[in-house]
Amino acid sequence: MKSIEPASDSCEAGNLYRLLPSVNDLLLTPSFADLLKTHSHSTTTEAARTVLVRIRKEISEGQYTHSILADKVKHLDHSVAEELKVSRCFSLRRVINATGVILHTNLGRAPLSASALEHIAETARGYCNLEFDLESGVRSRRDTHAEELILRLLGIDAGSINGRDATTPAAALVVNNCAAATFLALNSLAEGAEVIVSRGELVEIGGGFRIPEILAKSGARMREVGTTNRTRISDYENAIRPETALILRVHQSNFSMEGFTERPALDELVALGRRANIPVFEDQGTGLSISLDELGVGAQPTLPESFRFGADLVAASGDKLLGGPQCGLLAGRIDLIERIRKNPLLRTSRVDKLTYAALEATLMEYLSGMEESIPVVRMLRASPDEILRRCEWVAGQLNNIDLVADVVPAHSLIGGGAAPSARLASSAVALRHALLPPQAFLHLLRQLDPVVIGRVNNDKVSLDLRTVEPEFDATLVSLLQQGAQSDLVSSKRIPSHE
Repeated sequence: MKSIEPASDSCEAGNLYRLLPSVNDLLLTPSFADLLKTHSHSTTTEAARTVLVRIRKEISEGQYTHSILADKVKHLDHSVAEELKVSRCFSLRRVINATGVILHTNLGRAPLSASALEHIAETARGYCNLEFDLESGVRSRRDTHAEELILRLLGIDAGSINGRDATTPAAALVVNNCAAATFLALNSLAEGAEVIVSRGELVEIGGGFRIPEILAKSGARMREVGTTNRTRISDYENAIRPETALILRVHQSNFSMEGFTERPALDELVALGRRANIPVFEDQGTGLSISLDELGVGAQPTLPESFRFGADLVAASGDKLLGGPQCGLLAGRIDLIERIRKNPLLRTSRVDKLTYAALEATLMEYLSGMEESIPVVRMLRASPDEILRRCEWVAGQLNNIDLVADVVPAHSLIGGGAAPSARLASSAVALRHALLPPQAFLHLLRQLDPVVIGRVNNDKVSLDLRTVEPEFDATLVSLLQQGAQSDLVSSKRIPSHE
């Protein structure tokens, strides 16, 4: 590469600035005619101004000689065209998740099923009956579109909670996430009163969501019982007072405890709650609706089980193991749900028509026995042998002089705070580039379109195909070949470390 002798003084820099045309003169040149045919005058002007400002800064930093800058000016239309392209790129983009983490919060958690996407498009394309009863022609509640499906999924027969008199019906509502569901339930049912919770369940999950702080913000008073590792049913029983409004059970989410531990079963808490006439509220968290026992991931509570054991109220996420859109589900005794519905704060957490469309379609998949069409379920159940065969095919297409690809054993993670100690046997494509260290090659993969997200393991870039849809295998090969031979390999934009 030809070395550059930077401008050595302000006089020379001043001469370089004079080579730059004004924005108006630039737009009148023939080379800009095509750009103005495909882009508005205002956007082209803004892009030209941005490019010229950037070049002035580079001149001040001594990055140009007279001849190099003169050549740059001759091709300003190319620079402006590239700026226009970048400015039209969406910030929110599709990525290929090859991390092996199924519910990767940073990558949007659960991908939606084809049915959910179709229902979103159909609903968004025009008007819909979001809050309109087609039979009576009057206004209705928006959560009616999901309520019956939620109750059916939970196995609440004829709208009543198991273990209770048939005259005790159940109901459900939807808010924008599980944190909101938990907060609204506590605020609506226990403001100014006490909520009993085990010290072993005072968890913090991603984003600084802490159960003690949520309880405080809700207006409820926390009454801690037991110890970090052992809480008995007698601890809950001894803590009950006239001020007690709820017994709270929290999914431990991002951690697990082993060894000398004890925790009452949910049905024990329910039995205590009924003796004391105190509702039991379970923050189930994950939205899991099918057993994971076949995957060797035991002891994971499911939503239907929570209601079989008789919980009075349950909160869960829609975009975790349920495999639907981001939302929070609340289901339980109708008297408790109605108290939450009357809370004026509910309006601040309600969801829009697109969320209802995706949730409705996802619930329909479960109820019709088509849960395999939900990407999260499909990824969970993907066999290690199938993933191994895919990795072998991808690796077989990649080996060249600059890129070496091997197939190695891997362990996928469920993610999203679900079963944090669980490991799913998988395989990964391990990549080593001849010219780039692993972090630099990982950075390069993030510059592709679509972006490829992997991780570094044993000084190689590791791509776990459990979380890559099979139909993307050929695309992944093409992207990796493109990245390995890209001009970006020698570009200064690729750092040697991050």
